[in-house]
Amino acid sequence: MGEETKVQLALDFMNLHRALKVAGEAVTTGPVWLEVGTPLIKAEGMKAVTQLKKGFPDHIIVADMKTMDAGGPEVEMASKAGADVVCVLGAADDGTISEAVEAAVNYNSKIMVDLLGVREKVTRAKELEALGCHYVALHVGIDQQMKGESPGEIVKELSKNISIPLAVAGGITSETAAEHVRNGASIIIVGGAITKAENVGKATSDVFAAVRELKTVPSSGFKRYGPSEIRKALERVTPPNISDAMHRKGSMEPLEVVMPPGHKVIGKAVTVRTLDGDWAKSVEAIDLAEPGDVLVIDARPGKQAIWGELASNTCKQKGISGVIIDGAARDLPAIRKLGFPVLARHFIPGAGDPKGHGEIGVEITCAGQKVRNGDWIVADEGGAVVIPQEKAVEIANRALDVKEKESRIRQEIQDGSTLSKVLDLLRWEKVG
Repeated sequence: MGEETKVQLALDFMNLHRALKVAGEAVTTGPVWLEVGTPLIKAEGMKAVTQLKKGFPDHIIVADMKTMDAGGPEVEMASKAGADVVCVLGAADDGTISEAVEAAVNYNSKIMVDLLGVREKVTRAKELEALGCHYVALHVGIDQQMKGESPGEIVKELSKNISIPLAVAGGITSETAAEHVRNGASIIIVGGAITKAENVGKATSDVFAAVRELKTVPSSGFKRYGPSEIRKALERVTPPNISDAMHRKGSMEPLEVVMPPGHKVIGKAVTVRTLDGDWAKSVEAIDLAEPGDVLVIDARPGKQAIWGELASNTCKQKGISGVIIDGAARDLPAIRKLGFPVLARHFIPGAGDPKGHGEIGVEITCAGQKVRNGDWIVADEGGAVVIPQEKAVEIANRALDVKEKESRIRQEIQDGSTLSKVLDLLRWEKVG
């Protein structure tokens, strides 16, 4: 089974020149199927299909049209442009599927049906086979992957219930590909694990080795994390990666940062609201915090310090990750020498008194961001971001996606391009 398995590369780019470059690096390793991803088709049209077929005539070209209606015309269009396989959605009406199959027969192509969004996958897969489809694809979409979802055991169930080849897609790497082949997949669809790798050829070769030899081959870092691995995922990304993943949200206003070079603060927030100069609740919160937590304190406007070296020393001994203060701290030289991360509006000598006003564990506003007890905080020398706790898995994975894409862009710049050329900025500038 392993030797017969196909590897399909999803070229989900917005710019054709980048897709062609990556495809050229990938095909040197084996007979990879080249998928013209939906983003690429929407950005470039059928030209993308034609150019991929022209550039790589000996390779199967898959047009991921995600057709939901007008099955005949869309399959005809893609087939005439050079597609050997055209993807339609399994959620489409049977009439749409039948028209797609008829057009494929007329124009010498084949139909792959994507089960994305289909609830009863086994039942629908049987129906699609009866309608004459050539392949069925079990697809865990990008947005589902970001929440930690994966193809899972359904691969085995599907493969037992259909006789046409089963394709599997959804965050697959050289570390996970063999498992899906063992469970019955005939086509392994890989995207980011190859397209975002610094060495596309090696990443592709690793996937081929995995499916042919049915073994786990270490991946170059591409991975999706689950709920128990949030901290591990956040250790791999930066606050700017996270802000990009949150559509430029979550960034705290500028704060003065006292932190050892290269250090990063990561942890769940323990929130404190106190009066300016009243440092009692801030110190009491240290006793309630767990190792790895981050104290986040609203002490505006900050005319008197509510934090200093002794509180920092206590936190360091307990294993608290850091403290963020929308207000004032003091003992700057001592804190800097101690090496405990403190982000504050400013540092002043004068402190207030421990009167005990305020609350711990309530929603606060700190440096322009709402922060709830349990939200995730990530900070480094460049600033801090807040991640809502209920979206932590998704945002951590999306931030990794941002980082991985940047790594590929960085490699293209090192190969002699420029940022504006890689991103084709002039083309994508907003009109009006």
